[in-house]
Amino acid sequence: MSRRQPTLGVLGGGQLARMLALAAAPLGVRTLVVDSAADACAAQVAPLLVADWRDYEALARFAERVDVITFDFENVPAATAQWLAARAPVFPNPRALAVAQDRIAEKTLFHAIGLATPAFAAVASREDLAQALTTVGAPAILKTRRLGYDGKGQFRIKSPADADAAWATLGPQAAAHGLILEAFVAFERELSVLAARGRDGSFVTWPLTQNWHDDGILAASLAPAPHTGALHQQATAHARALAERLDYVGVFALELFVDQGRLLGNEMAPRVHNSGHWTIEGAVTSQFENHVRAVLGLPLGDTGARGRSLMFNWIGELPAATPVLTAADAHWHDYGKTARPGRKVGHATVCAADAATLHACVQGIAAALGRETQVTAALQALATLR
Repeated sequence: MSRRQPTLGVLGGGQLARMLALAAAPLGVRTLVVDSAADACAAQVAPLLVADWRDYEALARFAERVDVITFDFENVPAATAQWLAARAPVFPNPRALAVAQDRIAEKTLFHAIGLATPAFAAVASREDLAQALTTVGAPAILKTRRLGYDGKGQFRIKSPADADAAWATLGPQAAAHGLILEAFVAFERELSVLAARGRDGSFVTWPLTQNWHDDGILAASLAPAPHTGALHQQATAHARALAERLDYVGVFALELFVDQGRLLGNEMAPRVHNSGHWTIEGAVTSQFENHVRAVLGLPLGDTGARGRSLMFNWIGELPAATPVLTAADAHWHDYGKTARPGRKVGHATVCAADAATLHACVQGIAAALGRETQVTAALQALATLR
């Protein structure tokens, strides 16, 4: 008698769902994706159910066809996740999703587990903004409490004189979603810790990753991050505390600032994360495979790095693939998306046994593509290890 293959249900059909489906297949796991867009890129590798997040009739059919449900992105309505949780196992749980959707709830939780954050204040009116600027200070960043990602829904306030412009831009969203004012931190660098927690409470992390952004969108990630020392232990402890407090199951990313040698919590992403894409080729077990393992109750895999890896994103449009495809241990990922300004359409990861080899290979690829500025900071970080 043939063994029944379990089916993973994914809410959202973007590149993360696509890579989850590709990681699930070797484990004998089928994938079913639901998304409101008929051209969702995950549909190129997995069956797609086209439905709105509040089309409960379609979502009921989806729940009947899957063994477990997870997320491609965190802006799925928490109410939808809660409704589905009554019909099929949902991991991570709807509570974790709800906390990550609200920047105030998220930062309040960070403080509860002993992770410091930049100063922040809730803002619901123009008067609140004036008061918040008095307490938080300037420069600061005004953000939507919900639905912001990749630098969207943000306004940088350099001085109180910018308050009117900031309110004119984001004020209309205050009534619907609320706003938060966060102190601007001139951090030394930005790190992320990718972690996975199993249904049995087992917990693993990958090496710390150092990240660089361009206009709020991740541009490059280097792993393992150079010169992290005790920071890895601190980040792991915070991630474990967060996972246990939320009874979290699956992979998540905890984004951190390093400010004067101490860690500050920035954001939590309750899903596989862009800064962990290097794990596909650069780690023993990728974030995508471990997420599938975790939510299905399978043993978690080894998260050790195979060497050093640098991932850089393709934003807006894909460059020529040849310089990547002809380089040693370099890997090309085309998400199958239509080009559009500001849109993540693919990434490349370059791996090497040591920092010097990685530096030389990345430098050559970047020069061939005319992308030197995208990886300049990463190359400088690698140079400190040579």
